[in-house]
Amino acid sequence: MVRVLRALTSLTTDTIMDNLAVKTDSDTLLFYCNGTKVLDPDVDPALTLLTYLRTKLRLTGSKLGCGEGGCGACTVMVSKYSSKDKTISHIAVNACLTPICSVHGMAVTTVEGIGSTTTRLHPVQERLAKAHGSQCGFCTPGIVMSMYTLLRNILQPTMEEIESAFEGNLCRCTGYRPILQGYKTFTKDGCCGGTNTTCCKNIPNGISVQEEGVLTTLFDASKFMPFDPSQEPIFPPELMINLYEMDSRPRTFVGVRVAWFRPVTLQQLLELKATNPKAKIVAGNSEVGVEVKFKNQHYPVLVDPTHIPELTSVERTPSGVRIGAAVSLTSVSDHLKEIIQKEPEHKTRVFAAIVEMLRWFAGHQIRNVATIGGNIATSSPISDLNPLFMAAVCTIELVSKSGKRTVSMDGNFFTGYRKNVIKTDEIILAINVPFTCENEYFYGYKQSPRREDDIAIVNAGMRVVLKPGTNEVQDCSLSYGGMAPTTVLATKTMKNITGRCWSDGLVEAMASFLLEDLPLSPGAPGGMEPYRQSLTLSFFFKFYLAVLEQLRLEQPGIISGSAVPPSYKSANQPYHKNSARGVQLYQVPSGQPDSDAVGRPLTHQSAFKQATGEAIYVDDMPPIKGELYLALVMSRKAHANILSVDTTVALALNGVHAYVNADDVPGNNLLGSSPVYDDVLYADKTVNCVGQVIGVIVADNQAIAQRAAKLVRVEYEELPAVFTIEDAIEQNSFFPVSRCIQTGDLDQGFETSDHIIEGEVRSGAQEHFYLETWTTLVIPGEGGEVEVISANQSPSRTQSLVAEALGIASHKVVSRVKRLGGGFGGKEARACLHAAVCAVAVNKVKRPVRLMLDRNEDMMISGTRHPFLARYKVGVTSYGQLRALEVDLYSNAGSTYDCSPSVLERSMQNVDNCYKCPNVKVTGHMCRTNLASNTGFRGFGSPQAMLVAETIMSEIALKCGLTQIKVRDVNFYKDGDETFYGQELKHWNLDKCWDQCLVQSDYNNRRLDVDEYNRKNRWRKRGLAITPTKFGISFTVKYYNQAGALVHIYNDGSVLVSHGGTEMGQGLHTKMIQVASRTLRIPQEKIHINETNTSQVPNTSSTAASFSSDLNGMAIKEACETLLHRLEPFIQDNPKGTWESWVDAAYKDRISLSSTGFGRARDLYFDWEKGKGDPYAYFVYGVAVSEVEIDCLTGDHQVLRTDIVMDVGDSLNPAIDMGQIEGGFIQGYGLFVLEDYRVSPSGQLLTTGPGFYKIPSFGDIPAEFNVSLLTRAPNPLAICSSKAVGEPPLFLAASIFFAIKDAIQSAREDAGIPRAFRLDSPATAERIRMACQDQFTKQISTPEEGTYKPFFLRP
Repeated sequence: MVRVLRALTSLTTDTIMDNLAVKTDSDTLLFYCNGTKVLDPDVDPALTLLTYLRTKLRLTGSKLGCGEGGCGACTVMVSKYSSKDKTISHIAVNACLTPICSVHGMAVTTVEGIGSTTTRLHPVQERLAKAHGSQCGFCTPGIVMSMYTLLRNILQPTMEEIESAFEGNLCRCTGYRPILQGYKTFTKDGCCGGTNTTCCKNIPNGISVQEEGVLTTLFDASKFMPFDPSQEPIFPPELMINLYEMDSRPRTFVGVRVAWFRPVTLQQLLELKATNPKAKIVAGNSEVGVEVKFKNQHYPVLVDPTHIPELTSVERTPSGVRIGAAVSLTSVSDHLKEIIQKEPEHKTRVFAAIVEMLRWFAGHQIRNVATIGGNIATSSPISDLNPLFMAAVCTIELVSKSGKRTVSMDGNFFTGYRKNVIKTDEIILAINVPFTCENEYFYGYKQSPRREDDIAIVNAGMRVVLKPGTNEVQDCSLSYGGMAPTTVLATKTMKNITGRCWSDGLVEAMASFLLEDLPLSPGAPGGMEPYRQSLTLSFFFKFYLAVLEQLRLEQPGIISGSAVPPSYKSANQPYHKNSARGVQLYQVPSGQPDSDAVGRPLTHQSAFKQATGEAIYVDDMPPIKGELYLALVMSRKAHANILSVDTTVALALNGVHAYVNADDVPGNNLLGSSPVYDDVLYADKTVNCVGQVIGVIVADNQAIAQRAAKLVRVEYEELPAVFTIEDAIEQNSFFPVSRCIQTGDLDQGFETSDHIIEGEVRSGAQEHFYLETWTTLVIPGEGGEVEVISANQSPSRTQSLVAEALGIASHKVVSRVKRLGGGFGGKEARACLHAAVCAVAVNKVKRPVRLMLDRNEDMMISGTRHPFLARYKVGVTSYGQLRALEVDLYSNAGSTYDCSPSVLERSMQNVDNCYKCPNVKVTGHMCRTNLASNTGFRGFGSPQAMLVAETIMSEIALKCGLTQIKVRDVNFYKDGDETFYGQELKHWNLDKCWDQCLVQSDYNNRRLDVDEYNRKNRWRKRGLAITPTKFGISFTVKYYNQAGALVHIYNDGSVLVSHGGTEMGQGLHTKMIQVASRTLRIPQEKIHINETNTSQVPNTSSTAASFSSDLNGMAIKEACETLLHRLEPFIQDNPKGTWESWVDAAYKDRISLSSTGFGRARDLYFDWEKGKGDPYAYFVYGVAVSEVEIDCLTGDHQVLRTDIVMDVGDSLNPAIDMGQIEGGFIQGYGLFVLEDYRVSPSGQLLTTGPGFYKIPSFGDIPAEFNVSLLTRAPNPLAICSSKAVGEPPLFLAASIFFAIKDAIQSAREDAGIPRAFRLDSPATAERIRMACQDQFTKQISTPEEGTYKPFFLRP
């Protein structure tokens, strides 16, 4: 092994395999996958396990969602045998980060290995599918494998263990509740799905099921396959028998660019480091993997230390515990928990703090492989553990070939950003964590944007030693992360606190020293400077209270007069969340035949295939012969002239076939998603945003293409750039699109008002974060024909743009969509341009090409939900009734039009939400900025406008001294009223939703409870809010309101339906099958939908606007009615016959069994000259009540309960509609509270990937989540009396935003600040904390905007 390493050091990293001696010394990789032995003598160590599974073994069930271990879509189980313990361990890992060579001698289990639709489903797969826990399905295999791994370790887990198992998994569709409910059936108590009278679903306060025909049962758990652990696959005996041989000697795997070494003795490892000090030690690969993938790092020599006994052992010592550097964080936690159980509490206070911190450290997939030594060595300034180690005065054992030394983790250990005192030839051998003594107290603190699986904004480790029998400080360690380039000690505070008494006045006395120890200049890396400084004080205050409380319990005599006030005690309340629970109420069909599928909670058509990994997404399709891969060459500047592009080095790379740019476009390079074509496929002279495509590299595979793309050199001449709405206003940077709607007499309205309120509110950008990124496969055909297989919502738009780019007619382009791994509007428009980019490359190389964007690329170029700024002026009477409303809406459109005009128009029409005002003027402005063009997103501008309406109503309530209920009651529209733009409101069901939600949520009693809680607690506050929504259904572009269908009946009686909508998880295909079932009067099992294809149904409208079920349902109904009419004579001739016999008779009588259908909405219009119209087919209504609890000292929050009542007419499928409501609500929760989109002052996206951009996770959903579908409310204006459901529920999540605002209001009142205040969206932890002004925030100065260069901007 060492000989090989020495040979490698003399070679360039690109020519390792040119050395024959190196080749012959490479070992053969051996592992098992799903019970099958895998032997690979030529393995490439640069590959991840995920790449190997998908490309080498063609196991595509495991998905690439992010590439950084943050989403869990790639989760698989790795099993290994320990000869020492004679045990088999099963761990969940992120295959996207796991190096393929690290699984040598182990067994890998993927989703395909546990069950399939062709053999038998595993109970884990079956229960997820039948509980309706899979929508788009892209995340489903990873969730299945996380649960499967848990069951392999714990046969009957608790709900707490189940919820914990998913800390490393994300889902953007479901809202998580159905997943947890389905898997609750594995617990001791189980879940019946609502079939038993004592079910957990039937008992929440305020909810009862008394109405006839109303159920809570969405699945029948009694029909689930029993879980029999004895039937699980055994661990491969060969790996147990030959373990000694495999583990007794070192292993070497050598590839073209990377060599992997696995030493088995400490001496071998030290020899490796001595020979090549730059060799990278890799255990979990959670740091190195990200650096290689996203930071352009290359490490030619990797060393695996996980098989060295000295590095993997944990032992107790007289002074504490010694932990080997290669011990995984999961093992660290398990060992420390054992010690905590056995030792007195006072000895294990450091251990307890470490265990608690590890609870929030990443997800299980990362903790299972990441090591304690790696955490120390990376020296991250926001490491969760290093502040604890530093405060505890831990020691580190370092060893090299020349000797061994021990260093203390003190203020000298970290020498700079990600630097430390460890020498290049040294490794960390172990860390020694000490016991604490009786008079020693220790706590850890962390605040992050999201609680689960998130990096810290600021964290801290705090230790104090008191003189025995007194409250005098003898020694103190205060260590902070996130406040400097390194983890630091608050040295001046530590010095000045020594000798002080732990009593009243201590915090106030130390505050100035802490601020002096931990300064942050304006614009410091990380931003949020005042907030981070406030956290340093808040953490110390919490520490003070925690120690004081412990002293009260243990030594009450020494703290006389310094007891913690009762209202302060909750300041240190440990986080606790009850297992998620809730009720789903819906109306069941009555009097319809069993064959009629409409109204029944049928399982999603693809759920079982998604749960087994059999569902095929674009990148799962097998490579086509001759297929090449693309990589984008993107702009690194926000606004610049392109001076030159040098592709020489890139094209010289082996495996590169071509570089494609604007010169290669045979048709039109200027295209777009709006009537104004202003999007260029390939930038040739000027770039207008970071990430704009300049060209593409075409190569043999993705790795080569991406390497080559990074070698293309572009020279720029930078131009002035605009990023924020405020800057656009200041610089008059607007698109020439201005809209205005005005009604009534605004001046008179203000003159007759008793109060006039003016203000501003902002809503931020939101990334779509579908789990499947933009993916396209383009295949050339004969005579210029092209087939485009893509993951987008607009097959016909894709067809059209590809045809225009190639300069051919649309009839030569076939656009196909099987399914999408999520869309939410982000694949409606801009993804079609992406397909055209690929098609141009195909035209040049005349071979098939494929492109799946990496997560960071997708987020960089795909655009977001539009940020909005609203400036409003409102006039009201003394009793809160609206008299006049003037609003200016500014949207950040980005660099091109895209669909921004339509988004702006819809937002303007929704600024009233549910409230009537006689005098209104709304003006809309589109800001032109140098960001990727913003685009459609679920809600399409409505949520941003409705936020303005609800902000205004809340301020009116405060101004007029009214309750939030009263002010809304006074202003609600009524049935038959007209909106301010003249549309009559028919079938007004909001009042029913409102009244029902108030009752079911027990609002009035809980309002009293919240107020009582707030009176008793100073530093934790609760808030309660109720929020309504009115959402208009239609495309704002009239000609989009149409759809086509094609229905075939084959002579065996089976039915194939084609329509223009795409399946992206929303259950459209399932609902369309139900419509066909009702119309044809046959069971849904006889009906199938294959894909969306422009050669079958032309001129399709985008699957968007929540209108697809209506439009496509009408088209399918018409086609089916035509076919049924043709069959009627045969039915009459043989009334006792079967469907099959009638079809056969018609076929033999030469009757056509194929028919098209067409659906169109009624004539909808809007006259922008007059500001009047009838733009919506109908409205959907809903109401939500949410209760939250906030930590006033940190800005942390928890959603305690949400109740929703939603008007969906007669539901086509209650299970799917529930999923859309819950999923939309949780996505809205991300919009209004969690998801904080940021760019640098130069326009570079900072919040790339799940590591920095936080969508809601499993642990974020309301602890109690109740959803009711409004009963007895059929909609006569849509298919089967149903209503749209995709977008309307999203805004209801604003109830969480306003509940947070309600809680902040209580904190401000306690601080003597009762006035109204501005809270922008999202209500991040930073904004919550800084709005709760108190004695700590007052000590921190906030720099004036414009006086410094901020670290980040919110567009």
